[in-house]
Amino acid sequence: MQKKEEKTILDALIKGSYINAEDLKRIELSAQNKNASVLTELLDKGVLTPHLLGEAMGEFYGVHFADFSLRPSQREVIQLIPEDVAKKYTAAVFQKKDDEIIVATDNPGQKELLSKLKSLFPKITISLAYASASEIAQTYYHFSKPISERLEKFLAKKDATVPEVLNTIFQAAIELRASDIHFEPQNDDVQIRIRVDGMLHIAGRLPHDLYHSVINRIKILANLRIDEHFITQDGALRFPLAKGEDADMRISVVPTVFGETIVIRQLTKYVSTLNLNSLGLNSAQQQIVATAAKKPFGMLLSVGPTGSGKTTTLYSIITLLNQQSINITTIEDPVEYLISGINQIQVNVRTDITFAKGLRSIVRQDPNVIMVGEIRDEETAEIAINAALTGHLLLSTFHANDAPTSIPRLLDMGIEPFLLASTLEVVIAQRLVPRICNVCKISIPKDKEMFKRDPWLKEYFPEDKSIFYGGKGCATCSFTGQLGRIPLFEVLPISPAMEELILKRPSSKDVWELAIKEGMKSMFEDGIDKVQSGIITLDNLLRVSSPTPYKN
Repeated sequence: MQKKEEKTILDALIKGSYINAEDLKRIELSAQNKNASVLTELLDKGVLTPHLLGEAMGEFYGVHFADFSLRPSQREVIQLIPEDVAKKYTAAVFQKKDDEIIVATDNPGQKELLSKLKSLFPKITISLAYASASEIAQTYYHFSKPISERLEKFLAKKDATVPEVLNTIFQAAIELRASDIHFEPQNDDVQIRIRVDGMLHIAGRLPHDLYHSVINRIKILANLRIDEHFITQDGALRFPLAKGEDADMRISVVPTVFGETIVIRQLTKYVSTLNLNSLGLNSAQQQIVATAAKKPFGMLLSVGPTGSGKTTTLYSIITLLNQQSINITTIEDPVEYLISGINQIQVNVRTDITFAKGLRSIVRQDPNVIMVGEIRDEETAEIAINAALTGHLLLSTFHANDAPTSIPRLLDMGIEPFLLASTLEVVIAQRLVPRICNVCKISIPKDKEMFKRDPWLKEYFPEDKSIFYGGKGCATCSFTGQLGRIPLFEVLPISPAMEELILKRPSSKDVWELAIKEGMKSMFEDGIDKVQSGIITLDNLLRVSSPTPYKN
């Protein structure tokens, strides 16, 4: 973006009271120190949201802002414009009415675009709107054919190459927003499944002889040994995307009775808009976390099962703290986000860079804030506690089912109760739950059988006042009724009373009872709010949480 254009947008932001002059002056200084754009810094710091920026951009171009987060794209609408035309002009249909069509683009000033659209829709009124290039690009997966159909096309070719097959799978999985790709050898062939919004879907099958070549290709790209077939191996590769970008992928190979299974996780390379508000924390939870994060030392833990978004939560806190006067250093396995202005270290067993050894070295690098990707063992836990005691703010993740369970588990790892009580500031527990698709969301009747089976639900959902929602299923959500995921949160601040309890080596139930007494909103209660707001279904809430996690 040109300086002149950025200045015009910033002037529009101030004129429209989106930001004040004092905030802008502070952000301009921070951006100058980082050699970053002011708009990027406004987003990084959470002063400006993507929605407000979109409104400002629309004001700059003299058009409306097309917010795809409020009106998700629909396959039949996106496909009204041919794929080659849409990608050439970075355009997508935002809304279609009987006699009017609204087309979003990141540059409404393009003169050729309007004339091209008039030739495509000669009898319809056309209006342009603004949307960011990244938002528009995310709608293009509607042009994609199923992976299975693409694979059949390549497998039917006698001269199909392994790179072609692999690129087809990778590209399609990325377009479909898959977080993981599974290659699973079976008796007759190899099943391919992809995980989208937390759910696995069959994407195709490969013959064993072709899979042998595919797995060797993956191993070579990930710098793994191709002569080993009976040991577990972990690696990483970078897959090139359009416009010179790359997708970082983590590779896990494990031997099974029918051959080696591979799971590939797609990692987010760069994030510029992470903040506490965008995570899904309510205002009270945000205040607790922000207060703890602004302390000069102590430990903040994010806990939950694998794939629950713990690292994303920590990076949202880092984004809040990131400024030139603070040295932030991380050690991760792998580095999942790249953020300018911080030092990031990748765990590497081959070069003997482990969490424990890396953390010892980081402490000698004069950091203010340290992030440890995961506390896995007693040695790492001990060094982390000592770092938090000696003037550092330490962030880390930990595997625990909920916030109260994390305290007894840390004590069981050998941490002295007085040390844990002195350093722990807050524990954030979370689970990811599928969102109801906004495009096909409808009110649904109450499941009477569920309420007969679980009569305690009436306490949370009065019969005459409760409305339930679900997804009917449409092309946008691939007829699943679900699109994207949202975390359920449980935020446990360490109060003076909780510190006293930790000194007594409490059970998880003891911690839970005190936390609830002091006002902690449980993960289940957070989910109840999201069910009542029509964000998630009651079925999905009950699948991941319960009102009483500890037996009486």
